[in-house]
Amino acid sequence: MPPKLNVHNFPRPPLLEKTPRHLQIKWNNQLIADTKDAYWALETTHPPTYYLPPDSILLPLTRSSHKSFCEWKGAATYWNITNPGNGSQEVKNRIWSYEKPTKSFESIKDYLSFYAGPWDCYVDGEKVEPQPGDFYGGWVTSDIEGPIKGGPGTWEW
Repeated sequence: MPPKLNVHNFPRPPLLEKTPRHLQIKWNNQLIADTKDAYWALETTHPPTYYLPPDSILLPLTRSSHKSFCEWKGAATYWNITNPGNGSQEVKNRIWSYEKPTKSFESIKDYLSFYAGPWDCYVDGEKVEPQPGDFYGGWVTSDIEGPIKGGPGTWEW
């Protein structure tokens, strides 16, 4: 079992580093992403946000018109994906990337991050829980501890 990681010990600004953890994303029991070559961003009060290399994504993505801006990483591009079990169901804006990230985050250029749902996300075989709320995209595993930003009453943290 990995050591506990307290989110209040993570840095601000965030730390970006390679992680050896095995990441998988399954949708309708079909593997749609699989890698041991990802990055994680660790930021105070947040569980890790994982960034997967484009070649680890096993389904095609289509670019969304939705955009957002992160004070640390820059402008985010969002992506849509079609459910492999139901070709008429397209999920929009639950995947994002940085095409021109800031200098500190250049390593994740074009890497993709997934919200933890509607698909199932796994870290080293453990199914993750989504970060509270629906704004941040962190993945909560059993080795994460401490109060996490995202739920009611935490926006001022």
